Amino acid sequence: MTEDGETRTAHAPAHVLARPGTLDSTRAQPPDSRTGDPHDTARAAPEPQPLPEAGGPRDAVTRLRAHGCWYPSANADGTETAFICDRGGVPQLWAGSVGGDDVRLLDSSPDPVKEVLWSPDGRWIAYTTAPGGGEHTRVLCVRPDGSGRRLLAGSDPASSAYLGCWAHDSSAVAVTFAAPPAPRFEVFAGHAVPDTDAEPADGHPFGTRLAADWADRDGHPTLLGPAAHDAAPGREPRGPAIDVAAPAAPAVRPDGGLSVYLIDPDGLASPVLLTTETHAASLRLCDLSRDGGLALLRRGPRGRREAVVRRTADAENTFTLPVADGDPWIGRFSPDGRTLWLRSNTAREFAALFAVALDGDGQARAVSVVAERPGSDLELLALAHDGRTAALSWNVQGASELELVETFPTRRAPDRTGPARPVPLPHEVVTRITAAGSGRLMLALSGSQRRPGIWWAHEGVSMLRTPWSSQDEDAVPPGRPPVRPVPLRLTARDGLPLSGWYYRAPGRAYDEPAPCVIHLHGGPEEQERPVFHPLYHELVGRGLDVFAPDVRGSLGHGRSFVDADLGSGRFAAFDDVADCAGHAVMAGPADPTRLAVMGRSYGGYLTFASVVWHPELFRTAVAVCGMSDFLTFFAGTEPWIAESAAHKYGHPERDRELLNALSPMSRIDALRVPLLAVHGEHDTNVPPGESQQFVRAARERGIDAELLTLRDEGHDFLRAENRRLFRRAAADWLERHLHL
Repeated sequence: MTEDGETRTAHAPAHVLARPGTLDSTRAQPPDSRTGDPHDTARAAPEPQPLPEAGGPRDAVTRLRAHGCWYPSANADGTETAFICDRGGVPQLWAGSVGGDDVRLLDSSPDPVKEVLWSPDGRWIAYTTAPGGGEHTRVLCVRPDGSGRRLLAGSDPASSAYLGCWAHDSSAVAVTFAAPPAPRFEVFAGHAVPDTDAEPADGHPFGTRLAADWADRDGHPTLLGPAAHDAAPGREPRGPAIDVAAPAAPAVRPDGGLSVYLIDPDGLASPVLLTTETHAASLRLCDLSRDGGLALLRRGPRGRREAVVRRTADAENTFTLPVADGDPWIGRFSPDGRTLWLRSNTAREFAALFAVALDGDGQARAVSVVAERPGSDLELLALAHDGRTAALSWNVQGASELELVETFPTRRAPDRTGPARPVPLPHEVVTRITAAGSGRLMLALSGSQRRPGIWWAHEGVSMLRTPWSSQDEDAVPPGRPPVRPVPLRLTARDGLPLSGWYYRAPGRAYDEPAPCVIHLHGGPEEQERPVFHPLYHELVGRGLDVFAPDVRGSLGHGRSFVDADLGSGRFAAFDDVADCAGHAVMAGPADPTRLAVMGRSYGGYLTFASVVWHPELFRTAVAVCGMSDFLTFFAGTEPWIAESAAHKYGHPERDRELLNALSPMSRIDALRVPLLAVHGEHDTNVPPGESQQFVRAARERGIDAELLTLRDEGHDFLRAENRRLFRRAAADWLERHLHL
């Protein structure tokens, strides 16, 4: 997602933007036939709001010795790029010259920045922020010199908005908008929720609205001991423990739905509602054809994403194709709008590059695979500004391989590609690719020895690091460089191949048994990658080994592997964790008497599950932002997250019995080991109550359990101070309970 006093005419793409006053801001195009009347859920369109100037000096007020730079978006000629950098202690919006060391802070506010997109004409930079560090986001724009900052969507703390693409003539930027909810459920999992007219409960627990001052909170997090359960000192506990036997929460919330608007940042045209989908799990506008006649949308829940080509003149969907999870920027139209390039894994194990030949009405004439690699996913796809060169990043066993292909090698075959040209990479993983002028690409790279940084490639010949890019020379103490992980492969008890990365703490003989932490990533559709991980560095610096596996459900190993944990297959994922721990002992140097399990998000859920399904295996655990009961999770999470999660975990009405069986709270009596839970106070993805109820139940059974709630954080911990506190607290806990 400079005020130079000039005015311009609103050059609207055909069929997309109307002149001011000719189209009401809430008036929709004809609805998608599968979604019903968009007026059922659409609210008033967001209106741009001017904001105070918030630019900053070249250096942020508090500069870290180590920082990263990521998510670049270049101007049209590729001489400058906007990017996200945490040198000020929180991810903020910066811009700088590609070839020089001149950088500037464009927004000094403390709200973390999530996405950045520079307009094609270079006049605006649109970006998404997370007020208060929570999950609700808003879209802003600013001039490249830091002036003219304005809010485009998401002004209500209960609403959320994120970026889509720019129109090619820069007349509008697409914004996906989740309007403030309608009156909330009267009951969530059997507990009353205040009326919308009443004083809202703070922290957005179990589906209630956030406190009015949620974006302006300050203060420090608190590590709670055995006497308290609440998220901050001086607050009353938030009511009784959740009753897992309470009546079922509704499966679909009445306020579900996402809308895509086209918004003119100059305010010369009214916002145009492109589409609304009720009960939507995701919805993003990825591209518009140059004439504005066709739109490329990505929609659907996890594991069932799809690309949709939509005519803007009559709102007719002309083509649909399943696409892979992962990067949301799934494809792009050719300059003439007659070819659609897509990253898809439809009817195949691994994602490939598809070419879809379109007629003048947007109907598909032919669909073909034009670039593929056996056993490797096409992970990132980007096209040059002229649409004639595509950059393809392949996921090869966790590392990235980059190549360039010509998308129009002959006039006779506009839907074919030329020979691939490999581009050598200085680090292991590419996290983003974007066009940057003629023949130039900007890339965000990370690796096991370096923090994320921004590089540029010219004509695919050389890779040059931007002078202001990540600073990480001081990230580790002198004489102790980051540990380079080694791959481990194993076979699960049911024969499924598994793999992961093992980090060996320095200073110990290879055959000497070591305390080991099994760390589980989130998603579950994420993948463990060989990148610089400050948490792992903290742990190995304390003498702890780390084994970070990909259990079933992870990306990067084929579609069947991703789907292997659906429904009752999740019980096998619990066994995967135990099998990985056993392999770390048998094939690696892990000490079987000093094993711990730790994870974040879905990995936090697996951590809760592991200590109640395999209580004899681990000595302690650290669960971060994890679900402990699927029924309360569905009752409290965001409606679009619930829509997506139902496909992955089970439906909260039809599969209630399965969800209860899969919930760690249903086996809490089996818990035997001490546990630390960590949560962000503004997490509305997995509400803090999920950690609170597990810690409360553990203490009631005499188990040593503590809760660390991080102030001004959501599902991801984005502030440097909080991230350091989390790493230290987790390492201290593990060090103490593994008796180092």
